[in-house]
Amino acid sequence: MTKVLVAGDDFVAPELFADALIGAAPGHTLDFRTLRTGWPVEPFGPVGGVKEASGTEEQVIEALGDAEIALTQMAPFTAEVIKQAPNLRMIGCCRGGPVNIDLAAATAAGIPVTYAPGRNAAAAAEFAVGLMLAAMRRIPASDADLKKNIWRGDFYAYENAGLELDGATVGLVGYGAIGSIVARVLKAFGAHVLVADPYTDKDKALSDGVELVVLEELLRRSSVVSLHARVTPETRHMLNADNLRLLPQGAVLVNSARGDLLDYAPLPGLLESGHLGALALDVYDIEPPPADWPLHSAPNVITTPHLAGATRQTADRAAAIAAGEAARFLRGEELRFVANPEALPGGQRS
Repeated sequence: MTKVLVAGDDFVAPELFADALIGAAPGHTLDFRTLRTGWPVEPFGPVGGVKEASGTEEQVIEALGDAEIALTQMAPFTAEVIKQAPNLRMIGCCRGGPVNIDLAAATAAGIPVTYAPGRNAAAAAEFAVGLMLAAMRRIPASDADLKKNIWRGDFYAYENAGLELDGATVGLVGYGAIGSIVARVLKAFGAHVLVADPYTDKDKALSDGVELVVLEELLRRSSVVSLHARVTPETRHMLNADNLRLLPQGAVLVNSARGDLLDYAPLPGLLESGHLGALALDVYDIEPPPADWPLHSAPNVITTPHLAGATRQTADRAAAIAAGEAARFLRGEELRFVANPEALPGGQRS
């Protein structure tokens, strides 16, 4: 019998993990213990040296007990949690990156940590395109005003009229799983797609029908720019006061990837001047943004509360990927998505 902690929340529930693992590991006897943290009603945050976590170290330690495998969405697996779990042999995180897990501590303990790449790619791509359309066609502003009995006929005036994706040049900063889906959708609309991504080669870009360029050229040529890169020391604030001014007058900027990719400080001024025609955001430098955040009162800003990945299919897919890795671990098979491969082979403690 294998003892398994399923640490979920109100998005990826413990039951989703348990059902997925039962289906992925037929023939294995599993003893589940559960933990349900408060996310997403309660915002995630730093806990014990890890980021974007929900719940406390004490909750996880108590729930783990002598579990050998843990599947989690956002529960904090800190150095202290790992120290207090001597039987733990594998952690499966159902996120694109296991930022709520102390990888150094897990590696030192010989515990492989898996993750779930692409779990929300379709959802995030669809949401990004939705933000583009909402910003380009003033959909939220029109809706809000009509509910106040204000008929925005002035949006039909030429200088106020919206923009089409058909024939537009759209720049995608980052071309991984999400960016490539966005490109496919944009091309169906008739857009010309530019891509800035140092990890994408020209042959792939050519076969996908997109144009590979450096970031500065993308900004100069794109009437719409959407961010889809990962955050690294090199990509933090990759769009900033200096290069945002390269955008054409009235350009639309969308960020549904990560807040740290964008320097938010110059955005209010760029919007007030009209250099940025519209801004659509799902992620922020501080989440949630404070009440006095300058962009709350800036013109032509659409904001949503980090919802790009919020679909039922994403939750189901995330649980299935994590459970699939745990099932491979139980069978002694090679794991597919290991964040700390140096903890292999075997996932045994050092």
